[in-house]
Amino acid sequence: MQLLSPADWIDYELLDCGNFEKLERFGQFILIRPEPQAVWDKILPQAEWEKRASVHFESRSSSSGDWKKLKKMPDQWQINYNLNSPLSGGMSPGIPNTLTFRLGLTSFKHVGVFPEQAVNWKYIYDSVQSLRNTKVRFLNLFAYTGGASLAARAAGADVTHVDSIKQVLSWARENMQLSSLDNIRWVVEDALKFVKREEKRGNKYHGIILDPPAFGHGPSGEKWKLEDNISEMIKTVLNLLDEKHFLILNAYSLGFSSIILENLLNQKAGTDLETGELYLQAKSGKKLPLGVFGRFRNF
Repeated sequence: MQLLSPADWIDYELLDCGNFEKLERFGQFILIRPEPQAVWDKILPQAEWEKRASVHFESRSSSSGDWKKLKKMPDQWQINYNLNSPLSGGMSPGIPNTLTFRLGLTSFKHVGVFPEQAVNWKYIYDSVQSLRNTKVRFLNLFAYTGGASLAARAAGADVTHVDSIKQVLSWARENMQLSSLDNIRWVVEDALKFVKREEKRGNKYHGIILDPPAFGHGPSGEKWKLEDNISEMIKTVLNLLDEKHFLILNAYSLGFSSIILENLLNQKAGTDLETGELYLQAKSGKKLPLGVFGRFRNF
């Protein structure tokens, strides 16, 4: 089992975490947000948190709340992530390797990016670059604001981006434009319905990532519950893989083990399967776990 964390991200830092909160820097602004995994005590004094923070999210319920600004800052701003890779010498001319994200203070505590996912962006970017003589088709399911889609497109893949929320898809399209990329295929649909239809059509993909939530709803009211639907989803997704392929499965759900992902994927992945946890390393010394992953590639 591996423990993976992004490194050398100039525009992001986890400064401290504890007492069910995290202190993070996104660009020039420092945020305090809820974090259910941070069950230990904070390292830095509370006064230091409040002195540093630009804004604090105050929960009204488990899924919503309000931002209290402690210093002057905008409701929206941008950060960058550099995809520098030892394989970047093969990148298509004119395609950038810096991704730009528009962030925003949403009522559900998210800001538009999950920083731990940078590990997967690098894996996707390097995998697409490795398939140098292949026109790579890449599928991003439960795609949110599109970090994985941007990484695949920056490496030259044909990208299909699937999410059930139209407003989130529009946010992802904005990130594509900010990153000087184009020609991503946008699909507003229930992810399980989409992959079943693709299976019937015989469509194949060289790369697939899925980051399903614990609970969710499709655009037509379809219900998603991770433990009820993930087995059917994975069986279908595995049938969409081309002969040369790579796949990443994430799960951010309290109590969901990486061994579950191993059992779901090992029939297809064999000895190529890697499993483990994604985490963020706080400057104060703590490691913040943020989900389990399984991934493999065959090329």
